[in-house]
Amino acid sequence: MFGTYLRRELVNRRKQTIIISIGMALAIGLVILVNSISAGVQGAQTSVLQSVYGVGTDITISQAAAAPTAGATPGQFAFGSGAGSTSGGTTTLNQSTLTTTRTETVFDATALDTVTATSGVSAATGTLSLTNTTFNGQLPGQAQSGTGTTGGAGAAAGGAAPAGGADGAGGSSFNVDNFTVLGLDPSGASVGPLSAVTLASGRLLTAADIGTDNAVLDSSYATSASLATGGTIDIGGTTFTIVGTVSSSGSDSVTASNVYIPLDVAQTLSSNAGKLSNIYVTAASSGSVDQVASALQTALPTATVSTQADLASTVSGSLSTASSLVSNLGTWLSILVLAAAFLIAILFTISGVTRRTREFGTLKAIGWSNRRIVSQVAGESVVQGLIGGAIGIVVGLIGIIVVNIVAPTLSGSAAASTATGGGAGGAGGRPGGGGFGAAASAVASTTVTLQAPVTLSIILIAVGLAVLGGLLAGAIGGWRAARLRPAEALRSMG
Repeated sequence: MFGTYLRRELVNRRKQTIIISIGMALAIGLVILVNSISAGVQGAQTSVLQSVYGVGTDITISQAAAAPTAGATPGQFAFGSGAGSTSGGTTTLNQSTLTTTRTETVFDATALDTVTATSGVSAATGTLSLTNTTFNGQLPGQAQSGTGTTGGAGAAAGGAAPAGGADGAGGSSFNVDNFTVLGLDPSGASVGPLSAVTLASGRLLTAADIGTDNAVLDSSYATSASLATGGTIDIGGTTFTIVGTVSSSGSDSVTASNVYIPLDVAQTLSSNAGKLSNIYVTAASSGSVDQVASALQTALPTATVSTQADLASTVSGSLSTASSLVSNLGTWLSILVLAAAFLIAILFTISGVTRRTREFGTLKAIGWSNRRIVSQVAGESVVQGLIGGAIGIVVGLIGIIVVNIVAPTLSGSAAASTATGGGAGGAGGRPGGGGFGAAASAVASTTVTLQAPVTLSIILIAVGLAVLGGLLAGAIGGWRAARLRPAEALRSMG
């Protein structure tokens, strides 16, 4: 009886059913598309972050950068009276220093033990971020009288100093070159920066490389520096053998560092024995990341504990713009359209009930209860909502297919702080060089293709919204129908 009456009413009121279903379909289709694109953007952000932090890295731990010590001169080179080789009154100097990144603070490696002992931590590894700076050039003989120092602040990176400079530096020419170095535990490659790379040539560092002078280079840096697997590279005055090169899994991108070396060797060469600058953590389950991060913050109160969600805010470029667009405009647009669809369904249902005064009054006169009247109206509204939901799912899926076929590309970058020697310029950090040792930001950038995934949760959201819209319209319309009295039906007949 209920089903037959329901089907007849829906057929007889096709116009109302079509309008309500179309409104609901457009709203639900938009919600599906926005949610899917949002998931795609989040996946793209994760891809960018992986190029810096590594696959499976849920949490990173660092220390806030400390203010420079008063009177400290980072990156200073010291040359004694016998340093370099002198020929024809000109001394040729060459020296490399390996120092911690100025924008990061090192902390005791025992923090890694605290992390691994924390409940919910699946894996963890520590790294030491360093900058290798090489000074090489020619200075006139008088500049080397006695024991002196050539300060980093007095030698801007790149280029040659002009002849006849001040302070007796006439005829001098020099270059200051630097690159980033990351010390890591070769046996902890399952988490951290090297877990996100693709082997380009040679091999990766392994547990057998602990304590050895072996290095892996970023392939882009190796190409620009004319270095290759099997060759050597000077790091902190020590010659390292290049055992392999790696590249980021994304296109047009770089990895987290120019050079990777064993952690213990990096600590020794940089005079940071037992020190780390970052710890990368993988949680035992994706659902426990926030809980583990909170526990780690409690265990390490002075540390900065960041989850992937926190790090996502550091991603810049068109990917960041897309994220803001989806989270702001897309979300609010979905809410407004959905609210409009619900309002249309409610208004049309109330209007339909008003037009059916005679029908409902007669039904109540022959014994229909208020509950049965409400159920009838609610049932009709829920079916109309489900029809709209089904159409909305199809519309949303078509929109997702279109997005995936177009496959728009987004550029994203995650900044990893480092210290630089500036660009080409003159001595003394004049404009154009930025000053030796100036703080800057090394950016790992990548281009990703936006893919909007279809997940079960999105479909369930669509069905839930369809049912909710139908129930809401049915409840209000049913309440209106239940208030009708049989006398009203008799008056309308007259």
